[in-house]
Amino acid sequence: MYGAGAGPGASTNPSLMTVRAVQVIAEADVVAYHSARHGRSIARAIAAGHLRADHIEEALVYPVTTESTDHPGGYRGALDDFYEEAAARLAAHLDAGRTVAVLSEGDPLFYGSYQHMHKRLAHRYPTEVVPGVTSINAAAARLGRPLVEADEVLTVLPGTLPEEELTARLAATDSAVVMKLGRTFPAVRRAMERSGRLPEARYVERATMAGERTGALEDVDPASVPYFSVAVVPSRVAERDVSRARGEVAHAPEDVSGGAPEDVSGAPGEAAHAPGDAPGTVTGDVVVVGTGPAGPLWLTPESRGALAAADDLVGYTTYLDRVPVRPGQLRHGSDNKVESERAELALDLARRGRRVAVVSGGDPGVFAMATAVLEVAAEERYRAVPVRVLPGVTAANAAAAKAGAPLGHDYAVLSLSDRLKPWEVIAERLRAAAAADLVLALYNPGSRSRTWQVGKARDLLLEHRSPDTPVVLGRDVGGPEESVRTVRLADLDPAEVDMRTILLIGSSQTRTVRRTDGAATVWTPRRYPEG
Repeated sequence: MYGAGAGPGASTNPSLMTVRAVQVIAEADVVAYHSARHGRSIARAIAAGHLRADHIEEALVYPVTTESTDHPGGYRGALDDFYEEAAARLAAHLDAGRTVAVLSEGDPLFYGSYQHMHKRLAHRYPTEVVPGVTSINAAAARLGRPLVEADEVLTVLPGTLPEEELTARLAATDSAVVMKLGRTFPAVRRAMERSGRLPEARYVERATMAGERTGALEDVDPASVPYFSVAVVPSRVAERDVSRARGEVAHAPEDVSGGAPEDVSGAPGEAAHAPGDAPGTVTGDVVVVGTGPAGPLWLTPESRGALAAADDLVGYTTYLDRVPVRPGQLRHGSDNKVESERAELALDLARRGRRVAVVSGGDPGVFAMATAVLEVAAEERYRAVPVRVLPGVTAANAAAAKAGAPLGHDYAVLSLSDRLKPWEVIAERLRAAAAADLVLALYNPGSRSRTWQVGKARDLLLEHRSPDTPVVLGRDVGGPEESVRTVRLADLDPAEVDMRTILLIGSSQTRTVRRTDGAATVWTPRRYPEG
C-alpha cells in the first residue's frame, strides 16, 4: 500500500506532484481516493493525467462531512464505521495481491484522510508514504512570505478550535497557519484581532488552484471564504527586515545615537533621546511583562507573544537572559537598582515609535517593574505613551504550589526590604498581619547587604505564633537550583535565606503532613474556626 501525496494543486495545475508520487500511481493496480457525497475528489483530479484505463478505482465516499447524522455513535461514530469499511475494502485488494495507491491532497499525514487507512492497515501490509507539498507550503510560496527564520516557532492550528484557544495560541507563537477556515472564519478573525496578530495576517484561498486569491486577512469578506483557504501569520523576523528595507519602521536607537546596541544597553535613559523628538507623536507602546519565577514554562501565551513582538527588550540582565534572542530585536540590559532609568528608557523608545517590552520577574505588579514604569509614565511628557501590564506567575504562588496549598486561606504579602521603606513600617505591618492570624508571604527577605531582617521578623512573629508554625523556604522555584523546604518557625535560620528565597509563614491553622516518600505537604484549611 502506498499513501501518495498529490500536492495542493488541482486538475488545472498538477505540476506540484512529486516524481515518486507519479511512479507509485504507475505501479499501482488500485487507485483509491476520498470524496464527499458529491463524488468529486480533488486528489483524483490532480492525478487524473496519470490514471490508466486498467486502473481499478476505489472511491471512498464519506457518509457525512459537516452535516448532522442519526448514527447511534454520532458524528464520530459514523466516521469510525466508514473508516473501518473503507479499510476493509482496501484490505481485500491487498489480500488479493494487488498494489494499492491511496491518493491524498497535499501530504498524506498532514490532516489527510489517508492517515485513517494507514492506522488500520500499515501494521498488516508493506506500506510506503510518499510525502506531498502541503497547503501551508503552497500558501507561503504564493504569498512570497517566509514562514519562519532562525529560531522562530511555527504553530499550525485548525480553525475548529475554540476561539479562546485560538487567541491564546496565536498570541504565544512567532508564526502561524490556521487551517480549515470556511464557516470558522469569523471566529478565526476575532482571534487574530484579540491576539494582536490581525495586521500581520494574510489570507490564501485555493493556493495554486484555479480561483486562487490572496490578500490581507482583515480585508476578506467572511461570507466569501471557502473551506480550501488558510490564514497565515508570516515570519516576524522576515517582516522586520522587509519593513526596514522599505524604510517603514521607526529608527532603531543606534540609528539616532551612532552607537551599537551594546552602547545603548549600558546607558539607560540616554539612547532614545534625539534632536527633533516630537513628544506629542506616539506610534510605539510599552508592555510590562512578567516572566514568572523561572522563565518559559510559566510564561502566559499573552506574555510570550508580547516578548516576540517587541522591537526592544528592556530589563534587569538576569531577567533578560530568560528571553530567547531573536534576530532584529535590541536588548537593553542593566543592573537591578536602576528601575526608574529603565522605565525612562522604555518610554523614550516608545515615543520614537518602538514596540518595547519591559521584562520583569514573577508578576510585574508585585514588587516589580510595573509600578516603576507607571510612576515615570505619569509624568506629563509620557502621558501619551500607551502602557500595558501583563500578569505573570508570582513567586508566592509558585512556591505555594510546590509546597502544597499554604495560601489556601487569607494571606498577606510583604517585602522585608527596607531599601524603599523604613524598618519600623515593616515591623508594624508584620505585627498587624500576625495579630490577624494571616498566612504571610515574605518577599526580598535578605541579601548580601541585608542580613538581619529575617531574624528580626522571626522573633517578632514568635510573639504571636507557635514555635511549630510551618515555614516554607522556596529558593529558585522553577529554576535549576530549586529548593523547597519546610521548617518550624523557631528553627528558621537567617543564614539559609537570600534574595532568591521567598518565605511562606503559616497561620495558626496551617497544617503539615509527611507523606510516605518523606516530603512535607503544607496547606491552610479553607474554613476558619468560629470564636
